[in-house]
Amino acid sequence: MTTNTFNILTRAAELRVAGQPFALATVTLSQRPTSARLGAKAVITPDGALFGWVGGACSQPSVVRHAREALRDGQPRLVRLTPDDEGVEREGIISLPMTCHSGGTLEIFIEPFIPEPYLIAFGDSPIAQALTALGSSLGFECQNPAQADSELALTANRRSFVVVATMGVEDEAALLRALELEPGYLAVVGSSRRFATLADYLRAQGVEDERIAAIRVPAGLDIAAETPAEIAVSILAQIIQVRAELRRQGEIGVAPFDEHADAPRIVIDPICGMEVDLATARHTLEVDGETLGFCCAGCLHQYQQSLAS
Repeated sequence: MTTNTFNILTRAAELRVAGQPFALATVTLSQRPTSARLGAKAVITPDGALFGWVGGACSQPSVVRHAREALRDGQPRLVRLTPDDEGVEREGIISLPMTCHSGGTLEIFIEPFIPEPYLIAFGDSPIAQALTALGSSLGFECQNPAQADSELALTANRRSFVVVATMGVEDEAALLRALELEPGYLAVVGSSRRFATLADYLRAQGVEDERIAAIRVPAGLDIAAETPAEIAVSILAQIIQVRAELRRQGEIGVAPFDEHADAPRIVIDPICGMEVDLATARHTLEVDGETLGFCCAGCLHQYQQSLAS
């Protein structure tokens, strides 16, 4: 493993530990004279930042664009850039023309890494302990404030699943803290009668009726569960149902994007036909009020010569 590859994988590991989404691009085919080598890697974040090397100015905008799309839909893809248009569509492969002067063929596998939803169980009850134990085996990132000091505000969000299983011990405080996290799923282990008292308390604290009505009580599906482990299974079954629906709606399993942030401005190099991102392009030209982008100085020079002739 080269030092550069080690640094890239270290960056990927840091992002994963921090719970940040990213895409890993790996060169799986490299035919000269392209500059990217077999096995070369890069990490791309949702804002389009690229760390690593999977080709120069000719291929990078296309890789970044398709990496961002992979993060948006949560699906991997194989991008092929080649000057040889075989005219044959292959399932699962995105074929793009490599018409740049540098030539060569590249195939780059792009794999999105999206953090799993958090499962946060409030309480030190047997049910809370069973939830975190079983939840971990299902791929959830589990936290229990009663068992470990954790910065919940940094990790919980609309894609989190929160269960209050305090079982009568500081129920009110736990429920208020859970609401502050604004999770996509919030459930309380307890009877409807007990929750009616909690609901009155929440209203007195200024919590809107709409938010109170969204709390699931009693937590879990009705499967005649009796033991703490069985109750935990019923809750996780309900969470799996909700998670599947959120995935269908695109609420989880994809990277969050700032809708107000500037999107990449992709244009086509008028000389070679390659994609160019105007946000990062080093070679641009204003012509009749339009900004043109060029993959390299050679294409810019050739275009300028065509204007002069």
